[in-house]
Amino acid sequence: AMVKNLSFEGLEFSATKIHISSHIMTITLDRPEKKNAINNVMMNELNYALAYAKQERDVRVVVIGAKGDVFCAGADLNREQTNSNVPKLDEASDLSISLRHLYKPVICKIQGSVLAGALLMVTNATHAIAADNVKFSAPEIKRGLWPFMVMAGLFRVMPKRSGLDFIMRGESISAEQAEQWGLINKIVTKNNLDKEVDVIAKSLSKLAPGTMQIGLEAYAKQDNKSFDEALPYLQDQIARCFESDDAKEGISAFLEKRKPNWD
Repeated sequence: AMVKNLSFEGLEFSATKIHISSHIMTITLDRPEKKNAINNVMMNELNYALAYAKQERDVRVVVIGAKGDVFCAGADLNREQTNSNVPKLDEASDLSISLRHLYKPVICKIQGSVLAGALLMVTNATHAIAADNVKFSAPEIKRGLWPFMVMAGLFRVMPKRSGLDFIMRGESISAEQAEQWGLINKIVTKNNLDKEVDVIAKSLSKLAPGTMQIGLEAYAKQDNKSFDEALPYLQDQIARCFESDDAKEGISAFLEKRKPNWD
């Protein structure tokens, strides 16, 4: 069961910065001196922020960006003291699951290179927009390791042979290659990155938030089913959607030739 009434009141985020305005929550990875490597604190802050975003109808889109030259270098194996007082949520331990079960649009705004465990965010977000100079890699094999957790998200967006080559050799690929293989949606120049992500986030934030959630939940759940199981499940979801306030408002607005009001 999800904990309701999470709040940011009195919380000090030390590995990330959180900003909410006009229905958009921006989470900025903020350990540039450590290449934004994910330590326990960052993981905890990300999971908490995503749980909060799931709880709040007012948060309709999440953007994950980063400070510095690297988007994220994966897991940080060093343990260090920190001043973060963000509580640890019992049910939130896995970043892939927090993202995949958010059922809201999540855009990764990729200004710098993406390595190893950072692919958890990129593959499980709904959108990924990258600057044209960015490189992507899963170098685990070169350290005698393997990107086990990354595979679940990776092979849901990348063709199997491309993804296998990518993790088997551990070599980095260009943004162009990543776009070709479906790892990212789009490449833009570094100067246009903020603007491009803003346009996408704003357009998503104006759409029916309840329906978006029902739709993305159905997308995630049908992905785990066989085709014959998926169809009856999806048919039930149509009924659920039609009964929702968002659908009623959308249909009324269409018939009355006015703009829908989703607030």
